[in-house]
Amino acid sequence: MSSIKDRQRAAARARLEKEMQERSAAARKRRQKQAIIGTAIAVVVIAGAAVWIVTALKDDKKSTSTTSSSVPAGSVACTWTPDTGGGKVKDVGTPPATAPNTGTATLTMATNLGNIVATLDKSKVPCTTASFTYLASKKFWDNTKCHRLVNEASFKVLQCGDPFATGKGYRDTDGQGGPSYTMAEENLPTDTNKPYPAGSIAMANTGQAGSTGSQFFICSEDTQLPASYTLLGTITSGLDLVKDVVKAGDDEAFKASAGGGHPKKELDIKSLVMS
Repeated sequence: MSSIKDRQRAAARARLEKEMQERSAAARKRRQKQAIIGTAIAVVVIAGAAVWIVTALKDDKKSTSTTSSSVPAGSVACTWTPDTGGGKVKDVGTPPATAPNTGTATLTMATNLGNIVATLDKSKVPCTTASFTYLASKKFWDNTKCHRLVNEASFKVLQCGDPFATGKGYRDTDGQGGPSYTMAEENLPTDTNKPYPAGSIAMANTGQAGSTGSQFFICSEDTQLPASYTLLGTITSGLDLVKDVVKAGDDEAFKASAGGGHPKKELDIKSLVMS
C-alpha cells in the first residue's frame, strides 16, 4: 500500500517539475522576444533619428544655398514690412525682393511750377531706389501735392509723398498716408556738421527705425536733423523752385506739433517717374 502511494507521489512530483520547467522555458522565450523587439524598436528609432538628422541637414543646406543663390550678383535682398502704424494706406503691392546695388537712377518730378530732377546712387540706397521705382511705375505720387513746409533757422524743408494729399486745398489728414509696407533706413548721414545739405532729398519717417515709407522731404538749405532719415539723393535741377516755395512761407498748421505748416505756395506733383 505504501509503495503505491510512494509511486503516486513521485509521479506527481515529476509532473510538477515538468510543468515548472515548461513554464520557465516559456518565460525565457517571452523575455527573449521582448528583448529582441525592444532592441529592434530602439534600432528603428535611432535609425529614424539618423535619417531625420541627415534629412534636416540636407534641407538646411538646401535652404541656405537657395537663399544665397536667390540674390543675383550685383543685387541685395530687401525687406518690405507690412505697415501696422495705423496711417492711411494705398496698397499697390510690394516691390521685388531683390534690388540692384550698382549704378544710378534719375528721379523726375513734373510739377505745376516746373521739373525737379534728382540723382540716386543705387550703391547707397538700393532698396529705397527700388521702392521709388516700383511706386512710380504704379503712378503712386501722380497728382499729389507737397503738404508740409518748415522754414526755420537751420531747418528748411518741403515735405511731399502722401498719396492721399490730392485736390485743392489741404486737409487735416494730409501727411498720414503711405504704401502698404515700410522699409529699413539706408545711407544715414555721417557728417554731423551738414547731415542734410542744401539740395538733399531724404526720406521722412515716424522717428522709429524701419518706418520709412513713401514720404520724402527736400532741403532748400543746409538742415540740421538727427541722422535718422535716409539720404535718398541730390537735386540736380529745380532746387530754385523749392526755395521759392519755402520762402513763400506756411500757414503754421503744424507749429504746435511737428513744426511748420501747409505751404502757402502750392507745389503739385503732376507725375513722378524713375529712369
